[in-house]
Amino acid sequence: MSLRFLDLPARLGATLLQAPADPAASVQSLLLDSRRVGLAEGALFFALRGPRHDGHHHLAALYAKGVRQFVVSYPPASLGPFAGAGFVLVADTLAALQTLAAQHRAQFAGPVWGITGSNGKTIVKEWLAQLLSPSESICRSPRSYNSQVGVPLSVWELSAARHTLGIFEAGISERGEMARLAAIIQPTFGLFTTLGPAHDAGFASEAEKLGEKLQLFAGAGFERLVYCADQPLVAAAVQARTLPALAWTRHDAPAAALRFRLKATSVGSTVVRVRLGAAAPDLLGPLDFHEPALGAATRFTLPFADEPALENALHCLAVLLLRQLDPATALAPAELQRRLLGLRPVAMRLEMKAGRHGCYLLDDTYNNDLAGLALALDALGRQARPGGRTVILSDLLESGLAAPELYARVAALLRAHGVTRLIGVGEEITYELASTSQQAQLLAQEQFILQSYPTTEALLADLHAIDFQNETILVKGARRFGFERVVAALQQPQHGTVLEVNLDALTHNLQHYRRQLRPGTKLMVMVKAFAYGSGSYEVASLLEFQRADYLAVAYADEGQQLRDNGISLPIMVLNPGPDSFGQLRRYRLEPEVYSLERLRDYLQAAREAAQDALGPLPPLHLKLDTGMRRLGFAEDELPALLALLAAHRDQLPVAGIMTHLAAADDPAHDEFTRQQLAAFARMAAAIEETLGRPVLKHALNSAGIRRFPEAQFDMVRLGVGLYGVAAGAEGEDNLQPVSTLKTTISQIKELPAGTTVGYGRRGAATAHPRRLATLAIGYADGYDRRFSSGAGLVLLHGQRAPVVGSVCMDMVMVDVTDIPQARPGDVAVVFGDGLDINELAQRIGTIPYELLTNVSERVKRVFVSE
Repeated sequence: MSLRFLDLPARLGATLLQAPADPAASVQSLLLDSRRVGLAEGALFFALRGPRHDGHHHLAALYAKGVRQFVVSYPPASLGPFAGAGFVLVADTLAALQTLAAQHRAQFAGPVWGITGSNGKTIVKEWLAQLLSPSESICRSPRSYNSQVGVPLSVWELSAARHTLGIFEAGISERGEMARLAAIIQPTFGLFTTLGPAHDAGFASEAEKLGEKLQLFAGAGFERLVYCADQPLVAAAVQARTLPALAWTRHDAPAAALRFRLKATSVGSTVVRVRLGAAAPDLLGPLDFHEPALGAATRFTLPFADEPALENALHCLAVLLLRQLDPATALAPAELQRRLLGLRPVAMRLEMKAGRHGCYLLDDTYNNDLAGLALALDALGRQARPGGRTVILSDLLESGLAAPELYARVAALLRAHGVTRLIGVGEEITYELASTSQQAQLLAQEQFILQSYPTTEALLADLHAIDFQNETILVKGARRFGFERVVAALQQPQHGTVLEVNLDALTHNLQHYRRQLRPGTKLMVMVKAFAYGSGSYEVASLLEFQRADYLAVAYADEGQQLRDNGISLPIMVLNPGPDSFGQLRRYRLEPEVYSLERLRDYLQAAREAAQDALGPLPPLHLKLDTGMRRLGFAEDELPALLALLAAHRDQLPVAGIMTHLAAADDPAHDEFTRQQLAAFARMAAAIEETLGRPVLKHALNSAGIRRFPEAQFDMVRLGVGLYGVAAGAEGEDNLQPVSTLKTTISQIKELPAGTTVGYGRRGAATAHPRRLATLAIGYADGYDRRFSSGAGLVLLHGQRAPVVGSVCMDMVMVDVTDIPQARPGDVAVVFGDGLDINELAQRIGTIPYELLTNVSERVKRVFVSE
């Protein structure tokens, strides 16, 4: 709908605080995050409030970026600094956002599918979009935007002028949420995927959670729900609510109208035979559903054999069969089969990886519409690395917009996100870039580098001649353009072993710990040791975006590398030497000082720095030894420390006081930990009295945050917990694993009985034949030699394969006798994603920290994010 800002008070029951300079100013996009402005013109900012964030604190920053339309729940102190901006006041900004999205949805008369469940929502949504897009112009949720704020943003993109069908997913984590999402999506059709344990903590029982989810389908205009009746609890709940439904089964569930019989083929596909269930006539009511409605084909082939993919594909098949009942949406059997065979695994995550010539790649072929492009450009804009920003972009297909309008919007997005080079691939984008239309002129005025190629092949042929140097490159293309070949050509060479780092899981863990902090408590995050093996810059960049307060590294070189890559957060260096003081000064790195000798060295460096014009040394953090007995000022050294600080207060700027807890993770030593904390409080108070001012005090580590909330002081230090590893035997059920180490099978060997394996013949002979796989990982990659001879195992096709013989420098052998489907090139999980790193550490008598930090830097990191 066309919406003027001045219409908002009436639509939202709001108070107009200040009218915009332009009375005709319209709302074109919704904005919730001050860090993700993109296009400022026409953006309406909702100042959302949460336990640890408040959008009202960022109004001035948004105004400086060009935003001129605001919805607030309390007014700024003065509207004077916001000349020309429009402000409306509401009681609840989230409720206002949802109300506006619901009103927008009501303007769309076409069918809308709502998808919910515990697993598979995003995959099913994407596959349905693939299957139906040749016949429909579809608006769908970008990525997994299924939350209380994600759903309104998704529905806002729905346009009666451009779309014939909407597909939106809805996810909930607590009571009361689905009713609000249902009011926004207002589905006419629905699909329920599965009921699983996700988000159980927010509900009294599984039945209550199911009941909440089914509220999505309770609206007056709802027509039909598709679900699998092989889940008895789901089937019973649907029938109890008398929801109009089309159920399918693989096991003759009585509630099902469709029966699917599956047979695997020898080439990795599955044949599905379709028959009507006995309950079909009663359950389908007035629908004229009978086997001839399926056409001549009651058998379909799916291009999958693995169980999760089959489950998701069968949901999609049931939707297609439901559409076969309507002549307006029915397909010829051959066309239906063609579309099903075209299904491919969905790469739902943006991947970040090192490229050639100092470049950094963002590989995002998840989807290729305007909403997906805006999200990908947002990720590009968050990269703090120096150098240009390049976008390699294919034609945007099925946007519903005329090409001139479409690429005018693309041009505006590119400019708003600071893109310096655009390489277009495809006939349409090539024509638009070559024309003298408005967007080409805009790009030229901004001194963009414009290049275009009619095909991917033409780009690949010319790729070696393009001068890519130290750029961040976003590769964004529709599937048919095959941009994976472009990524492969630009990526640094790598062998078959990669460490996949899930940035969404890292964000989840960060917020998990943040929720445990008191208001005002700052958060320092440890990114030492290559961010526990995860990759320092990528983790630091995310932490900066998530507004961490401090970072900590072990050595000055690590801090310098972060500064070289554009990280601007305060950084503390744990182990600075006198030879690094100049480096600390140049790169604004704050040292941890732990002895009188080092403090005197720093004092001398400060005196020398005062003689030149380069500025003072950065402030320091005093390390106190309260019981760790490793580094720090002991309590009996306190008088000498205080005397030195009192005599040179102006030359020794102190930013913080810290200590390190020896056993915060172990309840057996809680009394010792409390003694440490008491000693720290005493010593810190004496230092602050000497300084004449308060400074940041920080003592708690990951385990301490969880177990000693009363001792948060001014700041806490989050370490291994951020990376998904619980600190202590009690564990952290809410943490998500961040890193997954994967490798590939290089070769498979069939060994007769009596055959030994590997160096020293340590892979002992057996009395039966064996099948062995050689994997492309060894101790040079950080795979510990203690995993030799059965101590280690990997995961292949969901099954465990034990190590045989000794771990070699670059290879290891595993027994796949009981995994007959294993083939060369298959991916093996070394840890993570089904193979818990804590269990593996226990198998060789070490700790997860060692396994994480041992992963060699020659193993390429791939960073993924939805």
